[in-house]
Amino acid sequence: MAPYLETDQDALVASALAGFARAHPSLVVHDPDLGFVRARDRAPGRRVGLLSGGGSGHEPLHVGFVGRGMLDAACPGRIFASPHNRQIFEASRAVAGEDGVLHIVKNYTGDRINFGIAAERLHRQGIPCARVLVDDDLASESESVAAGRRGTAATVLVQKILGAAADLGLGLAELSLLGAELSGRCRSIAVAGAAHTSPATGRPAFEVSDRTVEFGVGIHGERAELSLECEPLAVLVGRMALRLLEALRPARAPLVALVNGLGATTGLELYAVLYELAAVLDAGGRRLARSLVGDYVTALDMRGFSITLLAADEQTLALLDAPAYTAAWPVAQSAPAPGHQEVRR
Repeated sequence: MAPYLETDQDALVASALAGFARAHPSLVVHDPDLGFVRARDRAPGRRVGLLSGGGSGHEPLHVGFVGRGMLDAACPGRIFASPHNRQIFEASRAVAGEDGVLHIVKNYTGDRINFGIAAERLHRQGIPCARVLVDDDLASESESVAAGRRGTAATVLVQKILGAAADLGLGLAELSLLGAELSGRCRSIAVAGAAHTSPATGRPAFEVSDRTVEFGVGIHGERAELSLECEPLAVLVGRMALRLLEALRPARAPLVALVNGLGATTGLELYAVLYELAAVLDAGGRRLARSLVGDYVTALDMRGFSITLLAADEQTLALLDAPAYTAAWPVAQSAPAPGHQEVRR
């Protein structure tokens, strides 16, 4: 069998998008010619359309978060490649509200270029457009990375919170400012014990030595900043949490945690990661106000996971708790149950 069920990347992406729309007809409308999906329904008070997009291979990001309460449209590109600016332009026109459209963009060069071209075309047509740039990945916070920190799993939290804010009727400028603030309060780090399978070659995108873990991988198969000898999960998660907490401001704010699978990590393991993360935060006197666990931003079949922490406030938590109706956002609320007691070691 081929490494993926369809060896033609373009055919796979187009077929998957069409299949997604067939699976969720009450949530999304599919434009097969332009290659995007838009929400079938949105709150009547929403004045600004929210649009995001990026390379395929990260499912459920982005199409899984299209629907009432989150995104109005999503544009998938080829595997690990930016969507075309025409896709973004036409999808933006389709969902723009009376106060325009907001683009939620992960910080990659191709995405910035194509969303930027689309925004220029929208402005020429008199459609207001602004951009929120998500750049949460600590591993790429280096002078050697020209584009700066990559955009990774924090994108989902930004989409959710801005979606709830848009439903309250906030305007384009207000949403843009809130998005920039949220992006500044999110940081992520990812690790992997095995690379994803390259669709082009059918082989691992990079080699990982036995009994090592790559600390700081990217969601497109970017090599990690360092390789570590395998260590107990509690030690590895503690190392990741320390990096994240050192980077977060404000330093004592309540935290939202997103434990995200990269494609080939079991739910059993991901919940164990959350347990270890909660133990670290409890020991440090940090309040874990909300937690999400699962596959939100994958890297095809990479064997690994990421941790995202968001420094929150009560307004942020209220927006996160607001209902959303999409294919991938969990129905169950992530707020702790009344009387919940943390398990301490």
